[in-house]
Amino acid sequence: MKQQLLHRTKKIAHDCVKLSLQLPNNYLSNHTKGQLIRCSTSVAANYRASCIAQTKKSFVSKLSIVIEEIDEAAFWLEFLIDENILPRELCLPFHKEASELTAIFVSSRKTASKALNAVSAENKNKSINNE
Repeated sequence: MKQQLLHRTKKIAHDCVKLSLQLPNNYLSNHTKGQLIRCSTSVAANYRASCIAQTKKSFVSKLSIVIEEIDEAAFWLEFLIDENILPRELCLPFHKEASELTAIFVSSRKTASKALNAVSAENKNKSINNE
């Protein structure tokens, strides 16, 4: 699963960059282009960083950044559609992928947070019993 997600996050970054390069040259499109490129490439970079996190707490923190960035990418893709900057059909597959990745990462963060909280509670109980 980790390898698949590394591939999918890198692919959506590439896809969003290529999509952005198709935007017309005007103020709104240039702003949107910069935002979409920034957040989509951040998803790939931060997911990669989360894969080598040294602690569960660090993993959850980095995954939270991934969630924020992929959700932002979904926003900018919606924005392109809403403003009729690019054809809906061109943006929808990337928006669908961003939505799927958001759901996967939110679920993963919940699982990791539960494990982190369980370990924390267990350590708290051990320290109380040792006193």
